[in-house]
Amino acid sequence: MTRDGGVDEDKRATLRRFAALGAASPLARFTDDGSDSDAPDAIAGYVSAHPGAHFSKLRDDLQLGTGEAQHHLHRLEKEGVVDSRKDGDYRRYFPAGQFSEFEQVTLGYLRRATARGMLVALLRDPSITAAELASALDVSRPTISNYAADLESAGLLTREGSYAVTEPETILTLVVRYADSFGDDAAALASEADSLFRYDP
Repeated sequence: MTRDGGVDEDKRATLRRFAALGAASPLARFTDDGSDSDAPDAIAGYVSAHPGAHFSKLRDDLQLGTGEAQHHLHRLEKEGVVDSRKDGDYRRYFPAGQFSEFEQVTLGYLRRATARGMLVALLRDPSITAAELASALDVSRPTISNYAADLESAGLLTREGSYAVTEPETILTLVVRYADSFGDDAAALASEADSLFRYDP
């Protein structure tokens, strides 16, 4: 990496890229803090494009130090720019006031590969079995069972006889809207969205 006066140019480019998103979003109103740092705008842009991202992912993708990220996120949350919620060992961040509690929970699970894979597979084929899910996701049956229990507790799945996604249109909308920030499975599902919006369990 090249450095100019001790400034990491790769980090600067990353911050400026996400800062452009932040400056173009409704979250831009907070950014004038008297400093020339791109970090606040970058965080706003990142959270807008990756709602439900957890602290470590945000920090690492923006190449921020832990203290730097904590400082800006604390300030943004205090000023009502971002919301956060605890999710197990993670703290996840969202643009303030944009998502219901159900949507926040859903976005958190969509950022977990196995849970997302299950939801995507069930949205695509509501008749898929637990064994088929395990095979498709290359995980064990107990892993599928454990995630299904978690998703049921979170209100995203029912397990009465077979698995069924609750509020499929809401979940599908989130998958499609933020497909680029998820994995390839979400991007593939987004390309099929028109037919899946007619899904009637």
